[in-house]
Amino acid sequence: MAVLGAGLMGHGIAQVTAQAAKYEVYLCDIKQEFIDNGMRTVKESLLRYLKKGELTAAEVDQILSRIHPVLDAKTAITDADLIIEAVPENLETKKTVLAEADKLAKPQACIVSNTSSISITKLASATQRPDKFAGMHFFNPPQLMKLVEIVRGEKTSDETVKLIFETAKKMNKEPIIVKKDVAGFVVNRLLVPTLNEATFLLSEGMASPEDIDKAAKLGLNWPMGPLTLLDYIGVDTVLSICEEMQRELGPKYAPSSLLREMVEAGRLGRKTGKGIYDWKKNKKMPAHEIS
Repeated sequence: MAVLGAGLMGHGIAQVTAQAAKYEVYLCDIKQEFIDNGMRTVKESLLRYLKKGELTAAEVDQILSRIHPVLDAKTAITDADLIIEAVPENLETKKTVLAEADKLAKPQACIVSNTSSISITKLASATQRPDKFAGMHFFNPPQLMKLVEIVRGEKTSDETVKLIFETAKKMNKEPIIVKKDVAGFVVNRLLVPTLNEATFLLSEGMASPEDIDKAAKLGLNWPMGPLTLLDYIGVDTVLSICEEMQRELGPKYAPSSLLREMVEAGRLGRKTGKGIYDWKKNKKMPAHEIS
C-alpha cells in the first residue's frame, strides 16, 4: 500500500496499515520535514502502546519496519495494490496528486481518497480508472477511531467497494458504505453543521466556550464538546467542509464568520497551538481573543 501525505491523517493511516493489517506501506510526502514529523508521531503513538503493555518492543520494531517513508512518489506507488490519498482538503491539490498517482500506479491498482467532503466523482475524474476509485474516509485519530466511510463515486465498481471494505476490516475498522456521492457523506452531514452552529453561539455571545462544551457533554452525552472537537479536527478543515457543503447542498451550510476569521488569523486549533482554546504547553485554556 501507499499513503500519499504524512500529515494529520496520513501518518495515522500508515500506522494502522502496518500495525493492524500488517501490510507493507510506503508513506510519501513532498518534504523531508513532513515525513520526519509524521514518523515521529507514529513512533510516539507506538511507544504509548508499549507503555500500556499492549505491544512489545519487538512488535513496535516490526511495525516500524513495515512503514517505508519516501519522498519519491514513483517508489511509493509503482508496486502498490492500494493507494490512499491523504493530502489537504483542497479539490485542485487532490486532483493534481491523484492524476500523478494514476499515471504511476499499475493498471489493476485501486486508488482511494481520504477526503471528508469532496465529491468522489469529481476526484475520480482526475484519473483514468473511475471504476477503481472510491472514498475511504478515516477519522481522527485513525489509530483509535473505528469508523471508515466507504464512498461510491458515479462509476465505482462493486469489486472496488468489496476490496476496500475487506481492507478496512483487516485494519480492524468498522466500515459503512455511503451509497450516494453527496458532500459531507454521513458523519460530516451530521457533525459539521453542529460545530458550525457552536461557533455561531459563541460569536453571538450566547455562552462561554467552556459552557457551550459543557452543554453538549452533559446535555447530549457527548464525550467531547463541539468547540474542543473543532480544535482537534482543525478549524481550517471544518471551514473547507462547510464551504464544500454550501456549494453542493445550499446556503444553510454556510460557515460562520468566526470560522473564517480564525483561519485568516492562523488559529487553526490544536495543531497550531491556538484555536477556540489555547493548547500551548499541552494545556487546554480559554483563549481570551477568539477572532
